[in-house]
Amino acid sequence: MGMVLQFVGTLIAVYLTVNLVPGISVSGGWITMLIIAAVWSVITLVIKPVLQVLALPLTILTLGLFAFILNAALFWAMEFVVPGFDVAGFIPALLGSIVLSIITWLLQKVF
Repeated sequence: MGMVLQFVGTLIAVYLTVNLVPGISVSGGWITMLIIAAVWSVITLVIKPVLQVLALPLTILTLGLFAFILNAALFWAMEFVVPGFDVAGFIPALLGSIVLSIITWLLQKVF
């Protein structure tokens, strides 16, 4: 049951992120939102930890700021995986990844 609630929280966070951050758009409705939530869940569970370990020296050198860039790059990369998901540039990707992370964190604390 916990995984279902986490996925629903991610889905709500994706919906709010798309509506709050200018430069991020979704065409295709709820099906695309479900795919985005699933892809983001896979990215945060599988790909992100590996890249964080590989980028650890650069993250330490930049005092943690590279973690934001890595998160934004992964968010932007979803544009190439999910049809109907469009990010207009790096700044919307950065803002979108920050908003998505904050909302997901808040919803996980609530659930």
